[in-house]
Amino acid sequence: MLLMEPTTAVAGFEETIRGHQLDLNPTAITTLQVNIGKLCNQACKHCHVDAGPKRTEMMTRTGIDRCIEILQENSEISTLDITGGAPELHDDFEYFVGAARNLGKHVIVRHNFTVTLDCHPVTGASMGHLPEFFRDHAIELISSLPYFQEHETDAQRGQGVFEKSIESMRRLNRVGYGRADSGLILNLVYNPVGAYLPPDQAAIEAQFREELRKRHDLVFNNLFVITNMPINRFRHFLERADLYESYMERLIQAFNPVAAEGVMCRTMISVGYDGILYDCDFNQMLNLGVNHGLPGTIWDFDYRRLVQREIVFDSHCFGCTAGAGSSCGGATAGG
Repeated sequence: MLLMEPTTAVAGFEETIRGHQLDLNPTAITTLQVNIGKLCNQACKHCHVDAGPKRTEMMTRTGIDRCIEILQENSEISTLDITGGAPELHDDFEYFVGAARNLGKHVIVRHNFTVTLDCHPVTGASMGHLPEFFRDHAIELISSLPYFQEHETDAQRGQGVFEKSIESMRRLNRVGYGRADSGLILNLVYNPVGAYLPPDQAAIEAQFREELRKRHDLVFNNLFVITNMPINRFRHFLERADLYESYMERLIQAFNPVAAEGVMCRTMISVGYDGILYDCDFNQMLNLGVNHGLPGTIWDFDYRRLVQREIVFDSHCFGCTAGAGSSCGGATAGG
């Protein structure tokens, strides 16, 4: 599909989609994505959540029980996507997973690899049982690995993260994850180190697959490429390096209407640790709740009204629509 002339940096996202005559209203709510807390054993440079070992914001048990009720009451929601922080560090993480699986829901966990090898930063408890827990509940894992070499990974995620990630991935492979005949899904996430757009997803996946197999005898199912979103910690990095304006211009010029039609906010609702509802995880971090007048929290969740909402867009949405697109499931278009 031919693209329009590049939009200027000051043009808004809504103006751009109107210019392409795109209808980006929701099509369904098939995924409930729940951020159960900002506590993490890492503090990555690109993290749009600003998660880290000193964060204390956590969803209450009452909030988790309400999310379970929403899953039970709405058969249309087939997937629970649990994120954080490192969601495994929440005291009720395993309870939440078990309840959702008992309802027959597919469960995705955004897993950072190193949490398996690190002790809980608050309680000191071992997390070494997680590979078996994930296996026993047939959890789909999505795990970030910035590169298949140590320098690039540690530059983004911290000293020693690559070595720990490789060992954790080895343990997951050992219990069946990433192996074609096991049914246990291990997907990797690649996002660039720096102010760049990600490369072609198929090409970088093939390179990761070959290098991890050759260097470490490791396997995985799919690799998703995700654009670094110009918000929070990554935006601060861009501004300190005087790169924010040029990065935004790069995103805007790469706008792809095909990618825009596949944005993840059209089929999901994001839930904050405090129960507030958002169109996506990025809006959540910017406190951009669902549009005015609709049910705004899990306590008054109304599927029918929410699926008819208008999605709240802003300039950061150019990150999801640049090039082949970007979402929690990787590219949204073929290019």
